[in-house]
Amino acid sequence: MTTVTTRTVAYPADDLTMIGHLALPAGAGRRPAVLVGPEGTGLSDVERRRAEALAELGYVALAFDLHGGRYLADPEEMLARCLPLLADPDRMRGIGHAALDVLRAEPRADPDRIAAIGYGTGGAVALELGRDGVDLRAIATVNGLITGRPGEASRMRCPVWAGVGSEDPIMPPAQREAFTAEMQAAGVDWRLVVYGGALHAFHHPPVDHAVPPGVGHHPRHAERAWRDIVALLDECLPVAEDPIGS
Repeated sequence: MTTVTTRTVAYPADDLTMIGHLALPAGAGRRPAVLVGPEGTGLSDVERRRAEALAELGYVALAFDLHGGRYLADPEEMLARCLPLLADPDRMRGIGHAALDVLRAEPRADPDRIAAIGYGTGGAVALELGRDGVDLRAIATVNGLITGRPGEASRMRCPVWAGVGSEDPIMPPAQREAFTAEMQAAGVDWRLVVYGGALHAFHHPPVDHAVPPGVGHHPRHAERAWRDIVALLDECLPVAEDPIGS
């Protein structure tokens, strides 16, 4: 296991002061970088650990914030903020670009080799960066299969991987079909993995607060989805491109 260093980073976005979590791999050279977007509840230790796991693999990783340093455990408060956000692509892009600027400014990050992954609302933000034409190497979204404005998916410049639970009532078959139709019509290199028997946010460990209906953890599929995302990064953003000893 490599030595990982972390620090919090404050930056402005969406009229808030966001508090992200930056994880750096061992060494001194530049590395490929990954944005990590959280579920609608906001940045938690789950995403911080994922950023650190990516740093252990050799990536510079920034787990970005959605709510100005707050974690919205109350489902009604979370939905009151996230539903308008999900309906406003420009706001999502603003949040994504602000985090992307922080990552690109990090001296250890290679600004020309960045991927974006996200869960729920964070996954929708990653998709909107792609629809905005950002030069990303890969996009991954778990249970965040949000369609965009007509025609804008044609701006996507990288492969898109999506994962969803078969029993997710928030991302039902009709939503999955709309998303894949959008990707196909735009000529995107896309993949969709449907995890049998899984609910919404199946990747997220159990929490000690109320959750919306249809949310539930599926340990086996959570591990599989993580392996699928790591495989996507290995394919599209391999750390092995870096010189030995950098």
